[in-house]
Amino acid sequence: MKSVYTIVLLILSNTFMTLAWYGHLKFKEMSWSQNLGLISVILISWGIALFEYVLQVPANRIGFKEFGGPFSLVELKVIQEVITLVVFVIFSVLFFKNEVFRMNHIIGFIFLVLAVYFIFKN
Repeated sequence: MKSVYTIVLLILSNTFMTLAWYGHLKFKEMSWSQNLGLISVILISWGIALFEYVLQVPANRIGFKEFGGPFSLVELKVIQEVITLVVFVIFSVLFFKNEVFRMNHIIGFIFLVLAVYFIFKN
């Protein structure tokens, strides 16, 4: 069950991270934010990223073997990276409709999934 909690928290965490890192690129389309300066955008993104950390830290503590979880440090990192890419792809397809995913992107993603397989292989 700790593995499920870890993965759910990592998905939520990465959703906030992606929103903080890339969401501000859509601010120009929102009337309330068209005249914001860079410092304002940074502070808004920083506020969003706070929620990433509120979820990421517990995910890593719950999931880490030395705290009774099922994953090694390397396994946690690989899981997090794959989740980051999945969340990013979904985010970019939904919010940045002009982004195109090519075959080389799909092949690269397949290699990342294979990396997860090899990391977890005994």
